Amino acid sequence: MKEKAYTLNDRKWRIIGIPLMGTVIAMMIAFEEFLKLSQHFFLSVLFSTLLTLTFWEGNRCIIIWMRRIFPEYGQTGRRVAAEAALAVAYVFLVSLLLDELYYKPVYHVSALAMGFRISIVPTVIVYLVYEAVYFFDAWKMNVRKTEALMRENVQSQLEVLKNQLDPHFLFNSMNTLAALIDDENTAAQDYLERLSDVYRYVLVSRNKNTVLLNEEIAFVDAYVYLNKIRFRENLRVEKHLSTTALGQYIAPLSLQMLIENAIKHNAASRENPLHIVIRDDSDGYLVVENNISEKTILEKSTRVGLQNIINRYSLLTDREVEVKREEARFVVKIPLLGQLTA
Repeated sequence: MKEKAYTLNDRKWRIIGIPLMGTVIAMMIAFEEFLKLSQHFFLSVLFSTLLTLTFWEGNRCIIIWMRRIFPEYGQTGRRVAAEAALAVAYVFLVSLLLDELYYKPVYHVSALAMGFRISIVPTVIVYLVYEAVYFFDAWKMNVRKTEALMRENVQSQLEVLKNQLDPHFLFNSMNTLAALIDDENTAAQDYLERLSDVYRYVLVSRNKNTVLLNEEIAFVDAYVYLNKIRFRENLRVEKHLSTTALGQYIAPLSLQMLIENAIKHNAASRENPLHIVIRDDSDGYLVVENNISEKTILEKSTRVGLQNIINRYSLLTDREVEVKREEARFVVKIPLLGQLTA
C-alpha cells in the first residue's frame, strides 16, 4: 500500500504570517518612512512581503522534504541539521540572485551581505515556529504510544497470570465423569454439579480483570461447600461483610485462592478446626484471616496462589496486598477496588 505523503496544515499561518512578517521587516529597514507613512514605506512593505513569501515557501518545501526523510521523533537532530544546511544554502542563493538581478543593475552596488543578513531573520523565525510545533506534536504522539504500550504490557501480564489457572481440561473431564456416575448416586451427582459450577465461574471470570465481591462470595460459598464435604465441621468459614464492601470489586479468584492456601497449609481436626474469617475493614481492604495449625507434611504447592494475587494487584492498583503472620493467626489484606475495565 502506498504511504500517504507528508503535508502541512498551515494555511492560516501563511495567510497571516507572510504579510505580517513582511510589514515588520519593512518597518525595521525603513522606520523613518514608516513614521511618515510615505509611499516609499508601502513599496518597502510590498517588496518585503514578496521576499518573505519567497523565503517562507521555499523553506516550507525544505521542511516538508526533510520530514518525509526523517519523520521519527528520534531523528529530530538529523532533521534539524539537514534543514539548517539547506536553509542557509537556499537563503544565500536567493540573496545572490536578488543582488545580481536587482541591486547591481538598479543601484550599481552589491547588497549581498546585507540582504543575506536580513533574509535570514524570517527564515529563522519560520523554522523555529514549524519545528517547535512539530516537536511538540511528535512528543505528544510518542507519549501516547508509550502509554499505549504500557497498557498493553500490563494487560499481557494480567493475561499471563490468569492463564496460570486453566480449568478447561478439568471442566471437560467433569462433564465426562458425570455421564459415568450412576443416576441413583445422587450425592456424587450433587457434588459433581457443584464442582462444575465452580469451574464454570472460573471460566467466566478469567476474561475479567475485576469482579464484584458479591459474585466472588457466591463462588466461594460453592467452593467452601465442596471442601466441607471433606472436612465437615473441621472447617469453619465466617463472613462479616458490609453492603458497601459487597458492591466493591476484587481480582477474580483472589478470595478463593486465599481460602485454598489456608486449607492447603493448615491441619483441620475436631480438636483444632480450621477457622477462616472474611471481613472488610475501615481502610477499604478485604481481610482474610485464619488460625495457624501447620501440617507436618505440606501438600505440594504450585506456587500460584499468594504470589499470583500480589502480582495481579500490583498491576491493578498502587495499594499493596498486606500479608502478616502473627503467633497464632495468618492475615492477608487485599484492596477493595472501584470499578475497573473488564
